[in-house]
Amino acid sequence: MSLPHSAIVTRLRAAGCVFAEDEARLLIATAQTPAELIDMVDRRAGGLPLEHVLGWAEFCGLRVAVDPGVFVPRPRTEFLLRQATALAPTPYVPDPTALAAKPSPLTPTPYAPHPTAPTPSGERPVVAVDLCCGTGALGAALVAVLERVELHASDIDPAAVACARRNLTAAGGRVYEGDLYEPLPSDLLGRIDLLLANVPYVPTGEIDLLPSEARLHEARVALDGGADGLDVLRRVTAEAGKWLAPGGHLLFETSERQVPQAVEAVTRHGLDARVTISDEWDATVIIGTRP
Repeated sequence: MSLPHSAIVTRLRAAGCVFAEDEARLLIATAQTPAELIDMVDRRAGGLPLEHVLGWAEFCGLRVAVDPGVFVPRPRTEFLLRQATALAPTPYVPDPTALAAKPSPLTPTPYAPHPTAPTPSGERPVVAVDLCCGTGALGAALVAVLERVELHASDIDPAAVACARRNLTAAGGRVYEGDLYEPLPSDLLGRIDLLLANVPYVPTGEIDLLPSEARLHEARVALDGGADGLDVLRRVTAEAGKWLAPGGHLLFETSERQVPQAVEAVTRHGLDARVTISDEWDATVIIGTRP
C-alpha cells in the first residue's frame, strides 16, 4: 500500500522541509514502487538533500543527474550562466524555452541538448571549460543555450566526474578528473573563450555554519575555500591568462564581502575585472577578461 500524499507532507513538515507539498509530489512522481517511495520519504525526512533522493536537480530548466555526495547545483548559479551566454563570442541560437524565466527548483523539465544549427561558413564553436564542474550543470546549460560549443569540464572529485560524464557525454562534452587545469588537454592553452569556474568559496571556519544538507551530504572539497574562502580561486586566476583566448572571459561566483580580495586576485594576474550583482538571484559574479 502506497503512502498517501497527505501522510508524506505531514512527515516532511515534521522534518523541517519548507516545501513539503511540492517535495511530496516529486517523490510520488519519481518512485517506481510503494516500497521505493517509503524509502525515499525516509531518506528525505532523515536530512538527505532532495536532489540526492530524487537523483536529479533542475538547473536552468534542465533535469541534471545528481549522484550521492556530489555538490547540488544552486539556482543562483543561473546568474553566472546568463552572464556567460551574453559574453559568447559567436552568435548563438537560444532555445525559446531555455532561460526564459527564473525557474522553480521544484518543477523540472527533461534535459535535452539544443540541436546544433547551421552556422555561417568558417564560424568556429565557442570553446568553453566548466572548471570545478560538479554535476556539469553549467556546461549542460551552456550547450543547451548556445549554438555551437566545444565543451570541456574537470573536477578533482571522482564521484563528480562520473556524474558530469552522465550529464555531458551525450551533449559532446569531455570530462576530465584532476586538479583544476591539470587534466585539461594542452591544446586548449590560449583558446578558451568562456572559463566557468564554480570554485568553493566558503571559509574553512564557516563550514560548520552551513545547512546540514550541504555540510553532511556534499563533498567538502566542493565547499571549503580555505582560510578566507579564496584559496582555490587564487589558483584559478593565477593560470587563467595562459588558458584564455585573447578577449576570453573567466567567470566565477563569490560573496559580496569577498569582492575586493577576489577582484585583486583577478587583476594581479593581468585580467580586467568586472563585478556583476543580482538581487533577484542573490548572486555575485566576477568576470575576468584577458585583454
